[in-house]
Amino acid sequence: MAPAQREPNVVVLGGGSWGTTVATICARRTPTLQWVRSEDTAKDINDNHRNSRYLGDEVVLPDGLRATTDFSEAAQSADVIVMGVPSHGFRGVLEELARELRPWVPVVSLVKGLEQGTNLRMSQVVDEVLPGHPAGILAGPNIAREVAEGYAAAAVLAMPDQHLAANLADLFRTRRFRTYTSDDVVGVEMAGALKNVYAIAVGMGYSLGIGENTRAMVMARAVAEMSKLGVAMGGHRDTFGGLAGMGDLIVTCTSQRSRNRHVGEQLGSGKTVEEIIAAMNQVAEGVKASSVIMDFAEQYGIPMPIAREVDGVINHGCTVEDAYRGLMLEKPGHEVHGAGF
Repeated sequence: MAPAQREPNVVVLGGGSWGTTVATICARRTPTLQWVRSEDTAKDINDNHRNSRYLGDEVVLPDGLRATTDFSEAAQSADVIVMGVPSHGFRGVLEELARELRPWVPVVSLVKGLEQGTNLRMSQVVDEVLPGHPAGILAGPNIAREVAEGYAAAAVLAMPDQHLAANLADLFRTRRFRTYTSDDVVGVEMAGALKNVYAIAVGMGYSLGIGENTRAMVMARAVAEMSKLGVAMGGHRDTFGGLAGMGDLIVTCTSQRSRNRHVGEQLGSGKTVEEIIAAMNQVAEGVKASSVIMDFAEQYGIPMPIAREVDGVINHGCTVEDAYRGLMLEKPGHEVHGAGF
């Protein structure tokens, strides 16, 4: 009989809605500590078993979840790190972590975005700042509030080492939250970043009053665009038809809780990007990703008309009407091998 082993300590860095939800999942399986910047949020988690700011008062967090504002305490106790900070703060937190984290501790990103300026995926940032630490991503069609409220959902954990992925996946499973594994880190990360841009496109369509058929057309063509770029970058085509690709795209485009769809709708109402972001409590990664995606499209020589039109609205002064007009002027070609919309 194998000797009993101590349970791994999971440390979730970040106090937002998804970071808290994942911390809640892990806390039901193993000792879990959540690092947050706000003393009020830490007190709310520890004393009231709530994160009222991001998940409301109705979601009750498990007693086993503890929060701290002491970064050193979090870093030094971690057997597994879960990164729940947005892409623009990701590198800075890792650099702080590098001074105190033990070697070889795996790092799982929750971020569906890319680093502006470098155009790096989050696992690549981990490789730069924390060389030797296994890096992966947990992604899928996961509206945080629904998962926190106990609705059935699923995600995929992508790590290069499938043995490690299989062991870590158990930490992210409950009876109602299914976690699959993959070795396609590139594909899962790119799917997560890309789908946010296309959700903005669909949100713009909602503001124009487009029909259900039109929405379905845009989402289907979005999967085609995502797949082409993802495969060119080294991802697997099947990933883009799975949970991290089509699954996440569907929920991000259709849910009224989707931040990126909300951005698209607000753009269609005439608001500027700056006004929309200033009024939001959370980050919409698609805003930052739109220009990065166009850099990739140029680098790999891949036409991406939907992403191009979103970038035009966000960064180049185009209107939502211009964007949809531009798409409909595209000549349809071969569904799989064609270059246009």
